[in-house]
Amino acid sequence: MQDLDALIPRLAKREIRAIARAISLAETPGRARLELLHRLFPYSGGAFKIGITGAPGAGKSTLTTHLLSKLQAAGRKPAALAVDPTSPFSGGAILGDRIRMQAATELEGVYVRSMASRGSLGGLSRGVAGAIRVLEAAGFDAIVIETVGSGQLQVDVRYVADVVALTLVPEAGDVIQAMKAGIIEIADIYVINKADREGAQRMKTDLRSALELGGRSMEWIPPIVLTNGLTGDGLDDLFGFIQERQEALSNDGLTERRKEQLEWELRALAVEAMESQAKTALKELFEPSAIEQVLTKQRDPFVELMQLWDGRKPSV
Repeated sequence: MQDLDALIPRLAKREIRAIARAISLAETPGRARLELLHRLFPYSGGAFKIGITGAPGAGKSTLTTHLLSKLQAAGRKPAALAVDPTSPFSGGAILGDRIRMQAATELEGVYVRSMASRGSLGGLSRGVAGAIRVLEAAGFDAIVIETVGSGQLQVDVRYVADVVALTLVPEAGDVIQAMKAGIIEIADIYVINKADREGAQRMKTDLRSALELGGRSMEWIPPIVLTNGLTGDGLDDLFGFIQERQEALSNDGLTERRKEQLEWELRALAVEAMESQAKTALKELFEPSAIEQVLTKQRDPFVELMQLWDGRKPSV
């Protein structure tokens, strides 16, 4: 595509408009997205990715802003993807996370982008993996992915992040809800934010007990860190644990995670391609006249579906 011929060199220069355009392409289903990913493939895959997940109101955006600042101070080139809830009216991101992360957008050289979840049950947009490749091609070597605050539906973050930090607040039921959702099983680090609130230490004790009873593999004992995003308390500890986990994942551990991430990304794109082909192949079947034929038994739709299953074009 001629547009991509001009876009890719601008990405390498980290031009903001080029990055925004490329991420928009990465979010949009279709062959153009695959062409973009094909062009980016040689230049992507090298960034360290941190997932921040947790219930609404846990302070994820504040923590993300602090992490971006610390990554930059450590000499990294950080960026952030904030997955926002999808507006039921427009289908686009509500952009609440972008507003809360205004301080992050003011960090020189740091790129922050909001993406709509578009109804994805795992809390992540299908375009997130592609957006990560765009940022990697633009030279960002540390990417923070903040997931939509969708309660129990955030577990897909493990398929795009190398390290996952689960953010909780000291209020009744958070640990139990996290256990029910399966989120507690995917976290590498547990963050009890707003730790100045009553019950923070009790939650830490309950969480440690839950982890010990959960039978998780102990090659890495997940740390539990108390933080306060407003005062900055505990944030150095959090950043230290993230770096420690990165070092512990070097070589084999990180390779296994990257394999899982790649499999998830390719499966999602393959399903999308097959859905598109199926809709095209069966377009005529869903015409009003065809539905009428099915209702009157003049047409058997299951024969056409079997043909599609066998890889053949359905015969009308």
